[in-house]
Amino acid sequence: MSALTSKNEWRTRLTAARRALSPEVRAAEAAALATAAAAWAARLAGPVAAYVPVGAEPGSAALLDALRAAGRRVLLPIVVGAAPLDWAEYAGPESLAPARYGLLEPSGPRLGPAAVAELAGLLVPALAVDRSGVRLGRGAGHYDRSLPLVRPGVPMLAVVRDEELLDLLPAEPHDIRMTGALTPDGGLVEFPERV
Repeated sequence: MSALTSKNEWRTRLTAARRALSPEVRAAEAAALATAAAAWAARLAGPVAAYVPVGAEPGSAALLDALRAAGRRVLLPIVVGAAPLDWAEYAGPESLAPARYGLLEPSGPRLGPAAVAELAGLLVPALAVDRSGVRLGRGAGHYDRSLPLVRPGVPMLAVVRDEELLDLLPAEPHDIRMTGALTPDGGLVEFPERV
């Protein structure tokens, strides 16, 4: 895949590869991610943010429940147009409601975009991430507008399949670097700190 140069070329290729996965592979990877997420969250002291997977995105509701079982308060994003993401607490599967773009979002009280400033860690959806922390999202910019609100030093992990942890992705000046990745087989992969 290294011959690809634009983010859109990467998005097309990675999305197609995810859609080609069997339900059995997706389920096994989701279970492994839930276990890895719980181990990661148990090391933290404070709330964490995650997301509800859409389509072929890695993860599952079981990952969210594993974070709660690890003793973490879990915040999930709410899309509010072109503004930074809003956040609300995940209180179990029954607390999720259908939203725009085919998403499921928490139905509890909204906490505002600044809620991410209180987090101990974030699990961020990604199509891919490279070893320098460049994250490839779906292209809508929701996380690009929200991640600058996170306190420095807070771990931000791109949740990807093992094959989506790459050596190099095209970067843009506005990209907020991930501190690591969470993958099914590799578990927590921490990236070298940038200076």
